[in-house]
Amino acid sequence: MRLGKYSFGVGDRFGLQGKAQLQAIIQAKKSGVDITPVWNKSHREHTIIGTTPESARFEADDAVKKLGFKEAYFVDADHIGLQNVDLFMDSSDFFTLDVANQIGEPIDEDDLKLFIKSNRKYIGELNIPGIEEKFEVTEEMLAKVGDKFLYAITEAGRIYRHIDFSKGGIDFITEVSIDESDQPQGPVELFFILAMTAQAGISAQTIAPKFTGRFNKGVDYVGDVDQFEKEFNEDLAALAFAIKEFDLPKELKLSVHSGSDKFSIYEPIKKALKKFDAGVHIKTAGTTWLEELTGLAKAGGNGLEIAKEVYSKAYGRMDELCGPYATVIDIKQKHLPAPDTVNDWGSEEFVRALYRDSSCELYNADLRQLLHVGYKVAAEMKEKYTDALKEYEEIVSQSVQENIFRHIKSIFLT
Repeated sequence: MRLGKYSFGVGDRFGLQGKAQLQAIIQAKKSGVDITPVWNKSHREHTIIGTTPESARFEADDAVKKLGFKEAYFVDADHIGLQNVDLFMDSSDFFTLDVANQIGEPIDEDDLKLFIKSNRKYIGELNIPGIEEKFEVTEEMLAKVGDKFLYAITEAGRIYRHIDFSKGGIDFITEVSIDESDQPQGPVELFFILAMTAQAGISAQTIAPKFTGRFNKGVDYVGDVDQFEKEFNEDLAALAFAIKEFDLPKELKLSVHSGSDKFSIYEPIKKALKKFDAGVHIKTAGTTWLEELTGLAKAGGNGLEIAKEVYSKAYGRMDELCGPYATVIDIKQKHLPAPDTVNDWGSEEFVRALYRDSSCELYNADLRQLLHVGYKVAAEMKEKYTDALKEYEEIVSQSVQENIFRHIKSIFLT
């Protein structure tokens, strides 16, 4: 089982936009680029919304059947660990091993010594093809990398073997997620993290490193774009070198988490992929939910009233809703309009405030981030919300499809 060179994680909170998302993938193919769709949904999202892993599989299969899609597609058990992976075993064929919480955990001294011993040949000057800078590797540096990441990758190995055993020989795609580290990993760190991955026996096809800057949910990249470009290129070089050095799967590629709406870095990503002839996996989970709200607001009437209600309730519950996402949002409350103000808006005002267009003077990144984490409010509305999506299906689906294709076009098409 092999993941395509270019793949998109198309999350869908409420499970009603599978066809619209897939239409964007089909539109991309007609435009000359093959994208493998990966429907991803985390245990947290299932718990909040009241869905199950099986529902994500049904959505993907149903969309593929109805649209006659003949290419590969996958369903991702997103951000799982040993405590919840069994819930996804029958429905998923893609597993994102989330070991962020294990980064920095103490490692057994013998395991650390073994890691250093197995990589001792790299001590001295390390030359990574594609990077002009030469790196000095010391035993102390190896120990530092091992102290920080070895326990996490060892845990990823445990999860991987558990999935492999439970699947009983049925193949699956694996991603290792280390993007929630406190600092971005340099190319040498990534190189030795990949050494750990190989030594743990993980046949990974994607890895999600931590990049510089902030990848806040639902809004553009915040940081030095030139520095990101340098890191992304160096990570691609380190990954290509590690594949050869450690006999990792040749399909192994970088994964960009919270990749939706990061339009300012899409051009550097495009240039780097071309330079290295590399693939990439982009996760765009929450942007579809925001496009549902955009579509409802565009529709006016009851759709607009529901969008306003979601905002009003999210505004009043901001601390609760933002807590689980504290590291990936940055909301300035003083920039949020009061619910009474929003309640006086018409469709155009609401859409222009929400739609991610930084050139529009009404666009409000703080409002967009709050609504991004406000999907719990919509989930509590139950049929009131999902019935509105069905009532305004045409305009909502159009918003979803156009948004996914806009992302694809920005990264892969000229």
